[in-house]
Amino acid sequence: MNRQVIDHHHHAAPDYNRAFAVGVVLNVSFVIVEAVFGVLSDSLALLTDAGHNLGDVLGLLLAWGAATLAKKKPSLRRTYGFSRATIIASVFSGLLLMGAVGAIGWEAVSRLVEPAQPAGKTIMIVAAIGVVINTVTALFFLSGKDHDLNIRGAFLHMAADAIVSLGVVISGALILFYGMNWIDPVISLVIAGVIFLSTWGLLRDSLNLAVDAVPRNIDPEAVREYLAGLPGVQALHDLHIWPMSTTDTALTAHLVMDEFPDNDRFLNDVAQILATRFSIEHPTIQMERYDSDVVCNQSVHCAD
Repeated sequence: MNRQVIDHHHHAAPDYNRAFAVGVVLNVSFVIVEAVFGVLSDSLALLTDAGHNLGDVLGLLLAWGAATLAKKKPSLRRTYGFSRATIIASVFSGLLLMGAVGAIGWEAVSRLVEPAQPAGKTIMIVAAIGVVINTVTALFFLSGKDHDLNIRGAFLHMAADAIVSLGVVISGALILFYGMNWIDPVISLVIAGVIFLSTWGLLRDSLNLAVDAVPRNIDPEAVREYLAGLPGVQALHDLHIWPMSTTDTALTAHLVMDEFPDNDRFLNDVAQILATRFSIEHPTIQMERYDSDVVCNQSVHCAD
């Protein structure tokens, strides 16, 4: 005899539509201003930062679209809905930024060989505006950065942009007051480094989720120990933990028991603990008798 409990409820994610809309408008406007003044002042730092900001606008649009798709209800064909769109968006956002790192680095090296004469004062003013805009945009996503990889990506990009723009302000000051024209491409290389560092963690986590790896905030050994230590559980096998989206995690497990509880309170309590202690809100538990002929399908998931 087998018994199962399946968690069907869907938790509504916080609505970031207004944050995405305002963030996109602010950053598109700033990209245009930064690109125009980058050309007029012959500043690679401004042009590369404009390119980076444009990439972040695309990243925001990807995250926004994915967050919107994730709210669509499941169907008979798409039983999980479009939840994984948030993971796909995070992967593409990371790849997009990694491509920008290569382009910025290449152009910066070229400028080191043949330095230009950028206008320091213009660089400082435009970049200072960027510090304000990027900081404000980052704050829109501050509350969700620890709970949603998709939102964390948006926050990290904007926060990194604010730091990068501050670096460009410093570059402009050094050019204006000390004539250090070579600092412009150097700052661009620093920008590329900051983008790489801020993107690497996002890309790594996104790729892990894309191949159904256990989310980093969940300790699979701790989950196994909890389930194996439940009253009446003699063995545990076929334990799987995987992401349904950047916020929702699912679990399946087979519990071999000496006897079944008389009611569903046991299963409800397990589901509640998995949600509160491990942030796993979509568990499916199958209980089997100790003398059952149900076998473990994959040896790596079987308890000794």
